[in-house]
Amino acid sequence: MIPRIHQQGSNTLGLLHYLYGKGTHEEHIDPHLVASFDGMAPDPGRDPSATKKDLQHLLDQPLSLLDADRRPDQHVWHCSVRAAPDDPILSDEQWGDIARRMVAATGIDPGDGAGCRWAAVRHADDHIHIIATLVREDGRRPDHHRSGKRAQAACRLLEKELGLHQVASGDGTAAKRATSAERHKAEREGRERPAREELRETVRRAVAGATSEEEFFDRLAAAGLLIRKRIAPSGDLLGYKVALPDDRNKDDEPVFYAGSTLAPDLSLPRIRERWTLPAEAATSADGSRPEQPALPHVTGPAFARRRATAATWQALLIIDHGDDGTAAAQIAAAGEVLDALAKTSAAHARAELRKAAFVFERASRSHVKAVRGHDRALRQAARDLIHSGPALGRGEDGATTAMLIDMAFFLAIATANWHAKRHHSQQAAAAEQAAQHLRAAYQAAAAHPMAILGQRGHRLAPRVRQRQADLLHEVLPELAERIRAEPGWPALAATLDDVQRAGHDPAALLAEATRRRELGTATSISDVLVWRLRRSAHLPALPESPHGTPTRGSRRTVSPAPSTQPAPSSANDSGRRR
Repeated sequence: MIPRIHQQGSNTLGLLHYLYGKGTHEEHIDPHLVASFDGMAPDPGRDPSATKKDLQHLLDQPLSLLDADRRPDQHVWHCSVRAAPDDPILSDEQWGDIARRMVAATGIDPGDGAGCRWAAVRHADDHIHIIATLVREDGRRPDHHRSGKRAQAACRLLEKELGLHQVASGDGTAAKRATSAERHKAEREGRERPAREELRETVRRAVAGATSEEEFFDRLAAAGLLIRKRIAPSGDLLGYKVALPDDRNKDDEPVFYAGSTLAPDLSLPRIRERWTLPAEAATSADGSRPEQPALPHVTGPAFARRRATAATWQALLIIDHGDDGTAAAQIAAAGEVLDALAKTSAAHARAELRKAAFVFERASRSHVKAVRGHDRALRQAARDLIHSGPALGRGEDGATTAMLIDMAFFLAIATANWHAKRHHSQQAAAAEQAAQHLRAAYQAAAAHPMAILGQRGHRLAPRVRQRQADLLHEVLPELAERIRAEPGWPALAATLDDVQRAGHDPAALLAEATRRRELGTATSISDVLVWRLRRSAHLPALPESPHGTPTRGSRRTVSPAPSTQPAPSSANDSGRRR
C-alpha cells in the first residue's frame, strides 16, 4: 500500500472537481465519499442534492473564520493511498477505516476533537484520495510535520492487519517517482515511460565510467538531450538540467529536470565525488598527486569483459569483508558496470540487462556514505565496456559477456545480503530483483557458448572423459554424481581438459573454485564451475574449433591477467539461478 502526500494547494473546489470528475482518461468510475471528519459530509457523487460547492464550503469553514492575515496561502492537504495490483479489492468500509487511520497518523485529525476537516473520495477499486483543510477547528495549524514518513508507517501496519502485499520500508534515498500527471502525459504521447524515467536512465549511462565533467556533458549531448547549465557569477559550474527534445509543456517549451530531481546521486556535486581518488593516494609525500599505474589498452569487447569480470570479483570480496563505506562505494560503482553492460551487449540479452540496471539503481543508494576512490577498478571497468564498443552475440564476445553476467549475478546477490543485514529493505529487494533479471540475461547469453563447450565435451575420447569423471569424484566426492547427471557436465569435462592442456593442475583449480562457498544446493553446479575455471586458468571463454581455428563468430583476443582469486560459488548464490 503506497501513500503519497501531494503538493499543498490553495484551491479546494478545484481539487474536488478533479476527484469527482471523469479523470483525464475517463478512468474515474463512480466517485463517492467513503469517510469524512464527522461522518456526515455531503457526497456530490451519490447524493443528487449535494454539490461539490457544498462540500468545499463545509471543509473550508474553519478557514473562513480566521482573519485574513492568519489564513495560510496553501491550505489544501491532499493524500492518495493506493493498494498493490495483486491486493484484493477492499470495501468502502475498509477504505473509510484506512482514511481515518491515515489522517490520525499524519496529524491532520489526531482524534482530539479539534482536528482538521477532511473527506476521503474513492473513484477506483484500488485507491482513495483524502482532501483536508490545514486549519484545525480551534484555529491552529495542524502538526503534520514529516507526514509522508508517518503515512508510510501507518500503511506498513495496515498491510499486516489486512493481509495485503507488504511493501519494503524506505529510507528516503529513493529517486523521486514520476507524478500521475507525468505518467498520463507519457500515455497520451505514446511513450513507453515518463520523461523523468527516460532521462534518469540516460544520465546514469552518461555517468558510467566518465572521468570528467567534459566527458559527462559530451555523452549527454551525444545521447540527444538538451542541456542547461547553471553558472555562478565567478564562472564556476554549479549544476545542470536536462530535457528530452520532444517533451514540451503547454507553451511548447522543453521540460527540464535538474539532475538532483532525477535521483539524489545525479546532482553535479554527487557526480563529482565519483572522480575522487582514495584518500591515501590523493597526494604523495612531497604533496604532489601521484600518477596512477597505466592499465593495458582495451583491445575489444571481450578484453573489456574479462577485465570487468576480475574487477567485479574483487568488488564482491570487498562487499563481503570490507568496511561499510568502501562496500557502499563498490555497490554504487556496480550500478555503473550494469549500465555500461546494458548499453554495449547484444540484442538477445540487452532487454534483461536494461531491466537489471534499472532496478539495481535503487540498491546503489543508502544512508551509508560511500567512500569514493576505492571503487576505481569497477568504474574503470565500466569505462572499458563503453569505450570497447558493442559486443557481438557470438564468439568470444558473447562468451565473455556470459562470464561477466555470471559474476554480476553473484555481486547482485552479495549486495542484497549486505543490505538485508543492515535492514535496508527496499535496496535488498531491488538487488534481488536485479539478480533475477541477470539470471535471465545469463541464460540468453550463455546458451551458445555452453552448447559449443558441450559439443566439445561429447567429442572427448572415452578415456579422457573417464579421467575427468575420476577427477571430479576425487575433488568433489559428495557432488560428483549430481554434477555428472547435469546437462552441463560435458561442458565442464571439456573445460577440465582445457585446463590440463594449458599446463594447470585441474584438481587444484577445481578445489579452489569450490573452496570458499559450498555448492550443495546449486541448480547447475557444472554451469557455475565452467566460468570459474576458464577465468582462473586464463582460458578463452569460447574454445577453438577442433581444427585449431576460432569458433565461428569469435575473435582472437589477448586476455588480460585475471584475478588470482577464484570466482564465488555458493548455495546461497548459485542455488537461486540456473
